[in-house]
Amino acid sequence: MTDDARKVPSHELTYVRLRDMVLFGALAPGQPVTIQGLISDLGAGMTPVREAIRRLTAEGALEPQGNRRVTVPRLEPGILDQLAFARLTIEPRLAELAAANLSPALIARLQGLDATVNDAIRGGDVTAYLTANHAFHFALYEASGAGVLLDMARSMWLRFGPSLRVVATLAGASGLPDQHAEALAAMRAGDGARLARAVKDDIAQGVEEVRAALARGEV
Repeated sequence: MTDDARKVPSHELTYVRLRDMVLFGALAPGQPVTIQGLISDLGAGMTPVREAIRRLTAEGALEPQGNRRVTVPRLEPGILDQLAFARLTIEPRLAELAAANLSPALIARLQGLDATVNDAIRGGDVTAYLTANHAFHFALYEASGAGVLLDMARSMWLRFGPSLRVVATLAGASGLPDQHAEALAAMRAGDGARLARAVKDDIAQGVEEVRAALARGEV
């Protein structure tokens, strides 16, 4: 295979970069941004940026605002309730399914990602926490082989991530959810049910942080 054949199409790269801006909170909920501004930030042309916006709008991660502007939707309590139900149902199942497919190499990789999470928490580095935490969860979930559930989990994180960034920025990384040590212990023991419980506890902690911030009017 040639290098050109291995290249990711520019429109896909633009989508991934804009998705990550949403996912990790570079775009704050409720803050309008212009399409021209995104073109500048992403270093991409009008067509791939518009296509990325179209895809993310379809996924519920962006809302058109008129006047060539878009925004990340604010998370309302009713939407949070739905996201919480879905995440607490789907993601523990992904973890349980993944448990049967975990190799020593993958567990070692997950342990390394958790070390990065811990370093970020100790250092108060919110961006590093969010990226490493996401990488940990999806490295685990991808071992499940459950493509439909995996796509659903990715969509839910896109809707949840921007609000978690707001909470993390206000409260600092030290109070953020991290039940990974228990999850890793369950992986090493080969206990899928225990792993599912650890993931569920991790998600529930993050949901409650966001729920409390919503109640205080911070998100």
